[in-house]
Amino acid sequence: MRPDRLITLGLFRPCRHALAGPLPARRLPVLMYHGIADDPEPDFSPYYKVCTSPRRFAAHLQWLADHGWRGVTLTDGLAALESNRAEAGGTEKRVAITFDDGFRDFFTAAFPLLRQHGFSATMYLPTDFIGDERRSFKGRECLTWAEVRELHGAGIEFGSHTVSHPELVRLDWPEIEAELRNSRATLESRLAAPVRAFAYPFAFPQADRTFVAGFRQVLRTTGYATCVTTGIGTVGPGDDALQLCRLPANDCDDDALFAAKLEGAYDWMGRPQWWFKALKHRTAPRRPRPAI
Repeated sequence: MRPDRLITLGLFRPCRHALAGPLPARRLPVLMYHGIADDPEPDFSPYYKVCTSPRRFAAHLQWLADHGWRGVTLTDGLAALESNRAEAGGTEKRVAITFDDGFRDFFTAAFPLLRQHGFSATMYLPTDFIGDERRSFKGRECLTWAEVRELHGAGIEFGSHTVSHPELVRLDWPEIEAELRNSRATLESRLAAPVRAFAYPFAFPQADRTFVAGFRQVLRTTGYATCVTTGIGTVGPGDDALQLCRLPANDCDDDALFAAKLEGAYDWMGRPQWWFKALKHRTAPRRPRPAI
C-alpha cells in the first residue's frame, strides 16, 4: 500500500472523524485532474499518475452526488466560501473541480459526466496546444477552439496554463511575464470574455520564497485574480488567492481515499511536501525578484 494512503486512512482520517467531524462549509476542496482516459501509466507510481479512467471519474462524481456535494468552478467555489464565512452558517458542500492541460478527453469523456450531475468545472489551457485544427500535447490530443467555445457556452470556466507549458521557475522574469500575459490575451480574444484564472504548470516551488513573491507580483501585473498550484490541501477563507492549494486526483483514488481527501484528511501531506521542496531548494541557485 502506498504510504500516503496508509497514513491518511489509518491515522488522519480516524483522528479527523473523532476530533473535528466532516469538513465544514468554510473550507473548499479543489480537485486537480488532468486526463480522463484509460491509460494505466505503468512508468509512474500511484502518487504521480495524472490519468483518471472514465469509469473512476464517473465513480468520483457519483460519490460526490451521493454525499451531497455540488461540483462548481473555482470562481464560484471561492465566492461561496466567502459567502459562507459572511453568513457564519452556510452548510452547502461545494467542491471546485479543475483540469489542467486542455486534453480532448475532457470534451469527450469528462464533460458528459459533469453535465449528467449538473456539475461544472474549471479548465486551464496551455494556449500553444489549442488550435482551430487538432493539436497534441504530451502525446495526447487537445481541445480545439471550437470545442473550447462550446464548453464555455455551457458554463465551463477557462483559465490560463501559460502559452507553452514551461517550467516557469527556470525562466527569466520577462519570459515568465510573456507566458502569462500572452496566454491570457489569447484566451480573452478567443472567448470574448475576461480571463483571470491561472494554473501553475509543473510542481509549484512554494518553499522558494523569493520566487513565490516575485511570481505573485507578475500575476498581479498581468491581470490574474487567482492561481492554483500543486501545493496540497483544502482552501480556507483568507487563503492567498494567488497561491491556492489543490487535491490531486487520479485513477488510484478509490472511494475511501477520495472521501478522505474531500474531508480534509489528506491536508497533512502539504507539510512533508513543503519540507521536501525546501530541501531541494537549498541546492538551487538564487534569483532576484522581477523588475516590473
